[in-house]
Amino acid sequence: MPGLLEGKVAIITGAGRGIGREEALLMAQQGAKVVVNDLGAHFDGTGGADKHPAQDVVDEIKKAGGEAVTNGESVSDFKGAKRIVECALDTFGKLNVVVNNAGILRDRMIFNMGEEDWDAVIGVHLKGTFNCVRHAAPLLREQRGGRIITFSSGAGMFGNPGQANYGAAKAGISGLTKVVARDLGRYGITANSICPVAATRMTLTDATLKAREIRKQQGIVREESGLRQLENLAPEDVAPMVAFLASDFAAGVNGQIFLCAGTSYSLLALPRAAKTIYKEGRWTLDELDALVPQTLAEGLVNPAPPRAAQGDR
Repeated sequence: MPGLLEGKVAIITGAGRGIGREEALLMAQQGAKVVVNDLGAHFDGTGGADKHPAQDVVDEIKKAGGEAVTNGESVSDFKGAKRIVECALDTFGKLNVVVNNAGILRDRMIFNMGEEDWDAVIGVHLKGTFNCVRHAAPLLREQRGGRIITFSSGAGMFGNPGQANYGAAKAGISGLTKVVARDLGRYGITANSICPVAATRMTLTDATLKAREIRKQQGIVREESGLRQLENLAPEDVAPMVAFLASDFAAGVNGQIFLCAGTSYSLLALPRAAKTIYKEGRWTLDELDALVPQTLAEGLVNPAPPRAAQGDR
């Protein structure tokens, strides 16, 4: 029986480790020819390039009988992203799927975050996703078909302490994905996003574990809160949903966001008005002061309530 992705050519960024690696292995197993893109830097983007993580994945794919090629371009570089697309064309003659995994972390509380920390994370996640989609889009449009899969995060959907740069980038990717879905849907192209919850070198850092503990202390409940511990949520659990969205079976799925945590997959609802107040003419401050606490703000919980000063974190 042919694989689910037989005959497809896929670019997977950030595929040297973690979730991207598992996607590359599964999609190759399902018949796709894969461009394994990974700069090979440290999880915070430092440390220079290292070709070995991507090459190890390619070697594993080839050993299993699949086809793959390494690519070490940085997605944050506009021209570099173009070369990633050209790598697929030069090596395999076409392109069908673009999966945007590449990312870094530089967690800081907002009062400690530097401009470089902001720019680096936005550059890899948000600009990097735009760069790859932008260079793939004309090709996919011309052939009137293709799949674009982006990676958002609960940090962008719900907010995480210490991740202003990451959360902003991931929220931006969600918005970008919905616009791309509308821009390209008429050409038979779909764009969907994944919010993954999995144990990787990015999610098990001291900073991210500390942020999770802060959320726990503050009583912040997230959609994955009832699931197993993070350490038990494997990167390979996310890969099947990505492979499905890359396939022909997902032709009618466009502009959606999926939360993937272990064996639990959820469709995240679009933002919608939960409560509304209305009057003829402009509201006065006295009217809002009297009405909002009993209507729009009724039952709202402060995600980070004030507490006695114990030193800034």
